[in-house]
Amino acid sequence: MSDPVATLLGLLDLEPIEVNIFRGTQPDEERQRTFGGLVAGQALVAAARTVDDDRSVHSLHAYFLRPGDPRVPILYEVDRIRDGRSFTTRRVVAIQHGRAIFHMSASFHADEEGFEHADPMPDVPAPESLPTRAERYAAAGIDDPGGMSALDIRYVTADPLNRSEPQPPFQQVWFHAPGPLADDQVLHTVLLTYASDMSLLDATTLPHGRDGELMMASLDHAMWFHGNFRADEWLLYDQHTPAASGGRGLATGRVFTHDGRLIASVVQEGLIRPVKR
Repeated sequence: MSDPVATLLGLLDLEPIEVNIFRGTQPDEERQRTFGGLVAGQALVAAARTVDDDRSVHSLHAYFLRPGDPRVPILYEVDRIRDGRSFTTRRVVAIQHGRAIFHMSASFHADEEGFEHADPMPDVPAPESLPTRAERYAAAGIDDPGGMSALDIRYVTADPLNRSEPQPPFQQVWFHAPGPLADDQVLHTVLLTYASDMSLLDATTLPHGRDGELMMASLDHAMWFHGNFRADEWLLYDQHTPAASGGRGLATGRVFTHDGRLIASVVQEGLIRPVKR
C-alpha cells in the first residue's frame, strides 16, 4: 500500500473519546480550511461505529456550516436517533473551537431483496489510457503542488488545468485507491464519501470558464449508495451541473464500477462566488 493511502486511512481511523464521541486528526498540509470530504468521511466513520455490523449506510445528508480549522483535531458527537428493525438513523455533529462546523444525518439498512434497475454507464475511455495527475502537470509545464493525492484520479473530460473558456456542463473522472485495501465495505464506502467531494463542485463552473479568482466552498452534500463495491478498483464519477444562480452552483454525480454497475448517486450545492478586487 502506498504511503499516501496509508496516511489517509490513518486519518479515517478515529480515536474514541467517550461513548458516542470520537476525535479525528488532520493531514500536515498548508490549507486555508479543512477539506470537506475528509470531514464527511470521518463523520461517516463515527456514525458507522455506533451501528451493528449487519447494516450498511444507504444514504447521507450533510451541511457544511463553517470552514474547518486545518490546524486542530475535530470532535464528532453521534446522536443515536433511531434503531429500528430494518433501519438505523444517526446524526453526527463535527465540532471545533466549541462550535459546530458540519452536521450529517446517515441512514443504515439491513440487507434485503427487492426490485432492481439502474442507469447504464456512459461509454468512456478506459482509465489506463488516460494521463495521471503527474503526467498532466508535466505536459502543461506546471509544477505539481501535491496534496490530496492519495487517490489515483484520471480525467476523461474537462481538463482541470485548462478551464479558462466555457465548456459543456459535465465532466467524467476515473479514480481509485492504489494498492489493495481490506475487505471492509464500511472502509470502501467512507473512501468514496471522501472522494465524492474532490471534483464535483468544479463541474458547476464549467459552463462559465474560470478567468478570474473564485471563492468556492461546499454548502451541502447528499449521497445514496446502491450496492457494494471496492474503492481500490476503478470507479467512474460521472458529473453534471444542471443549474447555478445567486452565487451557488448545483452538481449531480453518478458513480459506476469498472464493469458498469451504478453504485452511488451524489448531489451537492456549493458557493461559487467571483472574487472582486
